[in-house]
Amino acid sequence: MSMKLYNTMTRNVDEFTAIDPPLVRLYTCGPTVYNYAHIGNLRTYVFEDVLKRVLTMDGYKVKHVMNVTDVGHLVSDNDDGEDKMALGAEREGKTVWELAEFYWEAFKKDMQRLNLIEPDVWCKATDHIQEQIDQVRILEEKGYTYIIADGVYFDTSKLDDYGKLGRLDIAGLQAGHRVKMTEGKKNYTDFALWKFSPADQQRLMEWESPWGMGFPGWHIECSAMAVKYLGDRLDIHCGGVDHVNVHHTNEIAQAECALGHEWCNWWVHGEFLTMAKNEDSDGGKMSKSSGEFLTIDLLVKKGYDPLVYRYFLLNAHYRQQLAFSWDGLDSAANAMSNLKRAVLEIRSSYTGGEQPLDEHMQKFRDAVNDDLAMPRGLAAMWGLLKADAAPAEIYATLLEMDKILGLGIADMQEDILDVDPAEIEKLIEERKTARAEKNFARADEIRDIFAEMGIEVMDTAEGTTWRPLRGRQ
Repeated sequence: MSMKLYNTMTRNVDEFTAIDPPLVRLYTCGPTVYNYAHIGNLRTYVFEDVLKRVLTMDGYKVKHVMNVTDVGHLVSDNDDGEDKMALGAEREGKTVWELAEFYWEAFKKDMQRLNLIEPDVWCKATDHIQEQIDQVRILEEKGYTYIIADGVYFDTSKLDDYGKLGRLDIAGLQAGHRVKMTEGKKNYTDFALWKFSPADQQRLMEWESPWGMGFPGWHIECSAMAVKYLGDRLDIHCGGVDHVNVHHTNEIAQAECALGHEWCNWWVHGEFLTMAKNEDSDGGKMSKSSGEFLTIDLLVKKGYDPLVYRYFLLNAHYRQQLAFSWDGLDSAANAMSNLKRAVLEIRSSYTGGEQPLDEHMQKFRDAVNDDLAMPRGLAAMWGLLKADAAPAEIYATLLEMDKILGLGIADMQEDILDVDPAEIEKLIEERKTARAEKNFARADEIRDIFAEMGIEVMDTAEGTTWRPLRGRQ
């Protein structure tokens, strides 16, 4: 079965064809490990996981490479400001190496909790300094670079189709930019390939190079490492939509000028997760720059199974912006609870020999192969649960669908609360007293305690009741 997939480069949904089937060379931009990934970041990794699963279902052998940015990502896209890694190390009193290892492990933990399949190759920028230097030298030999006081830069004016991915108006950008350019830059869109260490200080991360002591620019790591592990042609390169106009545009410039030919056939990007506008948020894109963002850890502390968040994301197409709200997450939790209840009702009849129901699997495959239309895939799953068929066959079909959905259907269990009921009643009485005395801060604290215990408290006209939090497994 063939997949139709949107290509940012062509702006079309086209039938996917691999360069060298059944192999698919897939590169996905990974985390910058200076802080926890927020749930907006993780939306991108979920869509990429679904893409990889669908390709596998279609019979491809996917070789997946993901980078780990542990150096060179400056706080500004204009190649100035401090390195995010150095700022993170200062913030937390760690070495940059300790910081990188801590947040890489945290990211991998989030991947496990969201049931994301790890890449075949993890590649850290700091482990591939020589490969990055080598690619810069090739670009230098071909005449695409120049040197100014703070580093080696790529001259975008040497490339006729620079900005083709984002269809950038280069002349308009050059004329209309309001940010002061780094002194010596020839063009507003030029970018650093190698940055020099300041003469009067030693950086936390720096290396010798043909141009002097310094560190690589952010963009060079991806093109250098992708070529090392996947060769000089990629089938698919993924990332967030925010990478289109700068990071991925610069990757294309570097790679195609170094290689001398088109580099990647498909560019696939996931849209933003935004915050719904409410009393707690003004809305807009989730960002780490403010220091306030939502993590999987926070969702867990509030009593949500991380797979509830995965289900929440599957309800929207990856190319549509999705507004996060707690009400939306509660709806996803309710759906997951209903799914789990249905699974537990039909699982006992399953022997392992039953075959998936062809008609329902075909509807599901048609959906997910149509540019990863996961809302239609979920609709096919719910339609299956209403099918007039043997429970064991329905369960076998659910297991097959879950190879794409990744909702952990085979592992779903009854809710078990390891909590003393007397302790629950004691806290409920304390909360009643706090509310009667208008001590709402204490009442909210007790609600949070319940959430950490996996319990939802409900205030009704008949009194306060409780139940296991929705979506917990």
